[in-house]
Order: sequence, then C-alpha cells, then structure tokens
Amino acid sequence: MEDASARRAAQSLLAAHKANVQFTSLAPPDKPATISDAYDIQDSYVALLRGEHGDAVGYKVGLTSATMQKFCGIDHPIAGVVLASRVHRSGATIRRADFGRLGLEFEIAVRIKSDVPVTAAPVTAEMIAPHVGGVCAAIEIVEDRNADYGNLDVLSLVSDNSWNGGIVLSDFAAKWPDLEPVMGRATKDDVDIGEGQGRDILGHPFNSVAWLATQLNSRGGGAESRSGGDDRQRHEDRVSG
Repeated sequence: MEDASARRAAQSLLAAHKANVQFTSLAPPDKPATISDAYDIQDSYVALLRGEHGDAVGYKVGLTSATMQKFCGIDHPIAGVVLASRVHRSGATIRRADFGRLGLEFEIAVRIKSDVPVTAAPVTAEMIAPHVGGVCAAIEIVEDRNADYGNLDVLSLVSDNSWNGGIVLSDFAAKWPDLEPVMGRATKDDVDIGEGQGRDILGHPFNSVAWLATQLNSRGGGAESRSGGDDRQRHEDRVSG
C-alpha cells in the first residue's frame, strides 16, 4: 500500500479511537485490499500511538485456533504490537471507561532473551526455543470498540493493531514445565468460567512465536530482544498468544 494511503487510514483509526466510536471497516480509497496492506496501515497507526504510549516492547498473536480462524474467514493467525505504557503487572486496575468495549483473553506470554536469526525459511518452534528466556501467565486487554461480529472485516481489524489494548503479565518463570499439556483455568468470583491447554495455541505456544518470527521476517524485520544500553533499563520483547 502507498505510504500516503496507509497514513490516511491510520489517522482515521486514531480519530475513531479518540471519539470512541464503534468499530467499522475502513472505507475506500484507503481500505486495505490485502493482509500486507493491513499491516502497512498497522505500522502507520502504531507509529502515531508511540508518542502517547511509548516504544514497541512486544507483540500479540491472535486467532491461534482453527475455530477462531474459521469464524473470521482466514487460515492464519494475526499479529499486533504491544506498547510500553500498555504493559501492566499482575494486580493492575484497568478502567472500563477507557475502552469502547473491554475484552479479556487469557494467554501464555513468552519473553525473548536474544535475537532470532532472520531466515527466508519459516521459523520453527525448535528454532525459537533457545531464544526463550521466560514464560508467564498473561491476560491480553482487547479493545474491539463494540464491533459487530456478524459483519467483521478482519483486514480492518488487523489495521487497528489487531485490537490490542495492552497486556497484564504475571512474574516470568525462568524454568517451566512442558507447555503443551499445561492447563490454565480462568475464574470469576471463585467460579470457573473457562479453561484451556497450551496445545490450544497452534499445538504449542512456541509455534505461535515461530509464526510471529516468520511474519516479521517476511516484512523485513525480525524477532529481536531489545536492549537499551548500559545506562538504561533492559527490556525484552514479550509475545502473547
């Protein structure tokens, strides 16, 4: 997509968020025609957000189940960018009024400790494993702005930073069990409201990270750890999926 079109679409997304209007598909002439167009718009939109929310410190990977992909009419996951001010620690208080419609998704987050080599071939979970420095339970904050799920345009969703509104992280563990069979349960007021296993994330959570690394490579980037230098706090990319 031409830079000017991507910037106009990104500016319309920013205005829609500020006005807290319902999510709708982006309109011509700047409506994305391909998934690549959608990520071009997302790049421009995230660039606009950085002034208020800080640098990119991680990524979300969404639509990692066949059921959700079928629901959205695609056959692959989607990615979004997590910005510095939107990273919260366990116990954080989130104001519902700050969102058009607040959603929560229960995740496994992965911390990348070293750069994943850029390669033209698809990245695999086995290639990712040596670069993982920690895992933790996480909650993704989803901002869907009261979207109509019966008329969902997934390309506009991706353009809108894949609806990422932030992430809440527990403490990272440097050692972890086999993540494929690990069970997670969500409760509300001590009542179970859902559960899932690590294998629900593309068969294994590291497959989600591998997909992301492949996606970043295809757009000329890469899955990198981010180090600020000797006199600044070091931080690493977080990936939730």
